[in-house]
Amino acid sequence: MALATGQTAPTFTLFSSENKPVSLSDYAGKNVVLLFFPMAFTSVCTAELCEMRDNLHTYTNLNAEILAVSVDSPFTLAKFKEEQNLPFPLLSDFNKDVSEAYGALYENFVMNMKGVSKRAAFVIDEAGQIKYAEVLENAGNVPDFNAVKAVLN
Repeated sequence: MALATGQTAPTFTLFSSENKPVSLSDYAGKNVVLLFFPMAFTSVCTAELCEMRDNLHTYTNLNAEILAVSVDSPFTLAKFKEEQNLPFPLLSDFNKDVSEAYGALYENFVMNMKGVSKRAAFVIDEAGQIKYAEVLENAGNVPDFNAVKAVLN
């Protein structure tokens, strides 16, 4: 079940593409744009994360940090981050716990793959409250980034 605005964001610690633990609590006092994406190196995921990269200054000016999560391994995410020159943490939810906690996990994805993150966007405020929640059933769609920016404003 997906989370809704007004709820407290589930805390988590995941390993980044640099093999370092990253916790949501590391960002206390900042807004966080938490993105879930199905798989590194796929066309829509690449376009989505590159859009965030290209608009990073907009989010920085809104006191927001970007975190992107998928079920890919940290090693896959490291290569993806390097190739796309992504300036924000890519976090591996290899065990699928965080995707599940946020209601952003497909039971069955394409090619009968089980347990893949849904494309989703959450805005979490400085106090850890969810201010925006969008979980997409169709992985071909991207979150409404204008709505995300409006909430941050």
